[in-house]
Amino acid sequence: MSGEQKAEAKGEQAKGKLKETAGRLTGNERLTAEGRAEQAKGDARKAKKKVKDVFKH
Repeated sequence: MSGEQKAEAKGEQAKGKLKETAGRLTGNERLTAEGRAEQAKGDARKAKKKVKDVFKH
């Protein structure tokens, strides 16, 4: 996993966490759900890159 790809996945995870927290604080369920979805997207991106790296070697 290249550094850029890793940073991109981490960025998505962090952005999602912020959205989720903001949604919880304000009682906005839609924002909370969006945050969770972004975190999951970041997790999936990270897992995908790890699998690619395993098969590369």
